[in-house]
Amino acid sequence: MDGELDPREAARIRRRDRDAAAEQRELMRPGMGKVFKQIQDTLKREADAVDAERAARPSSSGGNRRTRSTPSKG
Repeated sequence: MDGELDPREAARIRRRDRDAAAEQRELMRPGMGKVFKQIQDTLKREADAVDAERAARPSSSGGNRRTRSTPSKG
């Protein structure tokens, strides 16, 4: 029984593969592209809102930060 599977195990694997294929086919159904685009648009809008918020508030690690000067060698 090294290379062969128990019939019940083989049937379970076939069902699992069939279910996985059904999920893939479900995503290819007509109209799912529109749903995908709506999800992408929503995510982009939310990301743009976060970016706008970050740009509107002053930076806490801004460019006016003082740096420690190193002594000159010479």
